[in-house]
Amino acid sequence: MAIAKPEGSVVHRTRGSVGVPLIQRLRDQLQRRVYPVHRIDRGTSGVLLFALDADTLRAVRADFDAGRVEKRYVALVRGWPAEAATIDHPLKALDDDAAPLKDAPLQAAVTHLRRLATVELPIPIDHYPAARYALVELTPEHGRRHQLRRHLKHVHHPIIGDTTYGKGPHNRLYRERYGCARMLLHAATLALAHPVTRERLVLVAPVTGVFQSVLDALGLARAEGVS
Repeated sequence: MAIAKPEGSVVHRTRGSVGVPLIQRLRDQLQRRVYPVHRIDRGTSGVLLFALDADTLRAVRADFDAGRVEKRYVALVRGWPAEAATIDHPLKALDDDAAPLKDAPLQAAVTHLRRLATVELPIPIDHYPAARYALVELTPEHGRRHQLRRHLKHVHHPIIGDTTYGKGPHNRLYRERYGCARMLLHAATLALAHPVTRERLVLVAPVTGVFQSVLDALGLARAEGVS
């Protein structure tokens, strides 16, 4: 079962979370158990996959673990990155407060970036005479916690609205100018083999809501690669 996860929602109840978690809402709706196959951050929207039984869960997770599942995200970032880049930057596991575990080993983490569109706003910000932003496509080879957010910070193109790894002046600009209080990261596509038939499945969640309204305002809604 695939859903289009709204931003701000959590799969399981966590410390500080509010509202009914997604897993409980789905169990109430379907009147049966559901098993989350993978995870995306609370602030991220997009495709999220659940299994309806334990055997399917094991089969699909095996494909995730083996790197046979293709994940494609779109994000709005500060600055203009290169047209294409590969970010190969190992990461440490994080604790419950999203701080790197001191004695944890570095884990391989690779993200491929493709620039889809750019925009420049005539607004002085952060010591620059104008504000530059880019819509990018992100394809991770690994699924480390906060991988995309940490990788974009590492290359100095943090995601707009990311209050942990982003830049405060840019986040404030989007809140005040566009009414955007969310992180502009969206899980657009998940491609995998059906766990029983092995038929290729391509699951797509279109960009909607505040993210879509920001793209409209910036003139980026028709950019190539925006689903």
